Amino acid sequence: MKKDEAILQKWQERLQKARRQYAAELGRMDEREALYRGTHQIDRPRGSKAEGKPQDANIARNVVAEIIEAEVSSDIPTPKVTARNREDEGLAKTIEDYLRNELDRLPFERLNDQDERTTPTHGGDLFLVEWDNEARTHTTRGALSVTLLHPKQFIPQPGVYSIPEMDYFFIQLAQTKDYIKAKYGRDVSAESEEEPDARGFEEPAVDDLVTENIGYFRNREGGVGRVAWCNDILLEYMDDYQARRVRRCAKCGEVMQGDTCAYCKGTKGEESVERAFPRTDGNGIPVAKTVVDVRVDEYGVPHETVREENEMIPYYKPDVYPVVLRRNVSVFGQLLGSSDVDMIRDQQMLLNKLDSSIEQKLLGGGSYVTLPKGLQIRRTDEQLKVIELKDPAQKNMIDVLTVQPDISKDMAYEEATYQAMRNLIGITDSFQGRRDATATSGTAKEFAAAQTAGRLESRKVMKNAAYADLFEVMFKFLLAYSDEPRPIVRQQSDGSTAYSTFDKMDFLAFDDAGEPYWNDEFLFSVDQTAPLAGNREALWQEARMNLEKGAFGNPAEYQTLLLFWTIMENLHYPLATEAKQQVQGRLQEQQQIQMQQMAMQQLQNQTMGGVANGLPSM
Repeated sequence: MKKDEAILQKWQERLQKARRQYAAELGRMDEREALYRGTHQIDRPRGSKAEGKPQDANIARNVVAEIIEAEVSSDIPTPKVTARNREDEGLAKTIEDYLRNELDRLPFERLNDQDERTTPTHGGDLFLVEWDNEARTHTTRGALSVTLLHPKQFIPQPGVYSIPEMDYFFIQLAQTKDYIKAKYGRDVSAESEEEPDARGFEEPAVDDLVTENIGYFRNREGGVGRVAWCNDILLEYMDDYQARRVRRCAKCGEVMQGDTCAYCKGTKGEESVERAFPRTDGNGIPVAKTVVDVRVDEYGVPHETVREENEMIPYYKPDVYPVVLRRNVSVFGQLLGSSDVDMIRDQQMLLNKLDSSIEQKLLGGGSYVTLPKGLQIRRTDEQLKVIELKDPAQKNMIDVLTVQPDISKDMAYEEATYQAMRNLIGITDSFQGRRDATATSGTAKEFAAAQTAGRLESRKVMKNAAYADLFEVMFKFLLAYSDEPRPIVRQQSDGSTAYSTFDKMDFLAFDDAGEPYWNDEFLFSVDQTAPLAGNREALWQEARMNLEKGAFGNPAEYQTLLLFWTIMENLHYPLATEAKQQVQGRLQEQQQIQMQQMAMQQLQNQTMGGVANGLPSM
């Protein structure tokens, strides 16, 4: 117990120190989130010594959200895997296909939608990769799990700005008390929520929730350790958490898949770390190797003992942190990238002031009636109102004065501020899909949008770099924990579906000395053509253009049309399958007619040849 208390105290102190160092950044995250959601706050003028909080704006134009939403992209980078060795090209293709399948299985559409807004708002966010042992099918155990972490849930090691270089870091998650009980077997029903910010902004504590504090660290061997606690309760400590752990039956020693042993029905199990597993042949029989032990007696004479033992294969360990950071735009000496909200914060505050000023002017204006003193007007809804005058001179004293405030300068200043905000980020009218008076043609609009996309290219590059790192971590987790072959489905170039498997044993290799090792020498990046491949309308147009220009052959021939409609079918063009079948039918009819004509021509040639040789004609 004293050891657990010492471990808990050590990591609690580290977390408290790290949070103090990171407090200013956490505070800015609250402000950024408020700006994105549409704050009515107005900053106090610089140098002002007035006491109290400045009055908020009655109305605010949320340009921050408008600009952030203009940057949102629905494109999800797809993996590209390159083998370092020529003989591994087939394995690289297998990794690539399986990762594409995982992108379809995992909720990346929802993750990307949230990521696209969080990253420009706060300068970055993080992906957490885990291996879920509870996700099982009839033939497989465990599966990859990828979730998104808000940057407020991540507390870095002070002074270190690259996650792979950190000695340790923390994540804080809001979990239910039942979840903690099921995962760790510890009762935290009497505990309270330590950090409500782990699930939102300025949120009150909830009775059913607690804060799960998780620390990841580098151990002495360079591996990754993990510690978890809730308030003053140590939930878990593993110096090498990525090592293979199995729960074996205390009675028969077999691996338990649940609470009951499938072999002896025992219910008591013990968890142990296993570094290797027996190598087997194609029939599942363990492969034995010869071991020679040499012992030297007291006379210096060596004695050899030969014995047989099973050949063991070491388990693969990822030894990488399971957290991947995506930056918006890199900034030297800063963990998160540059925040777009920070760049346009001052302009948003100015717009709030201008909107309030315009509102006050417009609401302060109106119409005023001048009347002789003491004269009353009947305030009714009747169109014909009667005013009783004492003398004709009072008629000239009745008048209406309209006060119309001049807001033209305010509007011009507001528009200039709005353009300054867009210029800071690099957003144009063409990029937003709005009317652009400077672009008078479709080509000009495309060029203007492309210029803006060039300014935003850095954000796209950082997204691709983050996904490349994510794909590498996913592959290493698969290599470490996927014991059974995993099915793969992919579409071939001819439109048919092909099936294969991802088997980690295919990555087991042996060096010249016969020692086994795991082949993980692959380069990970993203497929740059994926966004174009996802734009079906553009590909349809490209295929039609190629058909018209004769790139597929003579457009009047059925063979060319069959190729065209096969391509359109692969691009999921509506009714392409039906059109392809019609063309196939006509092509077959044409081929049958040509075969009949050739047969008739051949018969005619034979007949003419027989007449020429003096044979009787038929």
